[in-house]
Amino acid sequence: MTSFKRSLALVTSLLLCACAGGAGTDIDGTPTADVDPATLQHIAKGQFGSKRRASIQDPAPIGSYAKGCMAGAQQLAETGPTWQAMRLSRNRNWGHPELVDMVQSLSRKAAAQPGWAGLYVGDMSQPRGGPMLTGHRSHQIGLDADIWMLPARNLTLSASERENISSISTRRAAGAFTNSSWTRSHHEIIKAAASDKRTARIFVFPGAKVQMCNDEKGDRTWLNKVRPWYGHHYHFHVRLKCPRGARGCVDQAAPPAGDGCADAQEWVNNILNPPPPQPRDPNAPAPKPRRELRVGDLPQQCAGVLASR
Repeated sequence: MTSFKRSLALVTSLLLCACAGGAGTDIDGTPTADVDPATLQHIAKGQFGSKRRASIQDPAPIGSYAKGCMAGAQQLAETGPTWQAMRLSRNRNWGHPELVDMVQSLSRKAAAQPGWAGLYVGDMSQPRGGPMLTGHRSHQIGLDADIWMLPARNLTLSASERENISSISTRRAAGAFTNSSWTRSHHEIIKAAASDKRTARIFVFPGAKVQMCNDEKGDRTWLNKVRPWYGHHYHFHVRLKCPRGARGCVDQAAPPAGDGCADAQEWVNNILNPPPPQPRDPNAPAPKPRRELRVGDLPQQCAGVLASR
């Protein structure tokens, strides 16, 4: 059996196990697409998902957050003084060294909050980035990380416990408001993440953004980076800018001017009072399902990342 087939068999078994165990959803509860194991070796998510280690290359994010790969990734240690990586079976605790450093730095700041010993870190990237077998469309270039909303109080969880423990939802009213699990510590941790100069975006549910807008009495410039997005109530999503000198990296567009609070409030208003649905043209063709990305769809350098030792 070839090395690729052995790796593919391992990934397929993990995928089937995840679906059988009820883990076929992203942490925010969003359903993830099933993958036909017979097609995995022909599509990018199968080839990148089969790689268990990083490439032997200099660190480089290649392409865009939702269409790229990661050369020379660094692994976030499974356990550190102020963090634990969760869902280890997914092998998604990899990223650019700047992301690993940022997560560790943020975890130390979180440990200073009442009731927090640090952070539970969800998905970062695969060892070589690229499209994931399940879940995210982004997280492909080693510059994205999901941080659990569950306060990390026990940093001695076993691998098995990390597979079975769940984060907590911090929303109510379909994301229009925060619930009783939301605390000032969540505000301060997200503020610390957004205040890092390396951060391009923080994604969180609309009610949390509005709550932070209402509660922040000091410097509000950091709120500009915090943007409302669907889901993101079990975790918040940190996205870094392309590191300096990363020529093959496509950066996140700059956020709109201002603190973004009015936009978040409008989103909340639409949750509470949804606009009437637009009538569908009965003659319009049915939307086509999104085609699975192949390696050839990614930046040319990604083939070299796959081929590297």
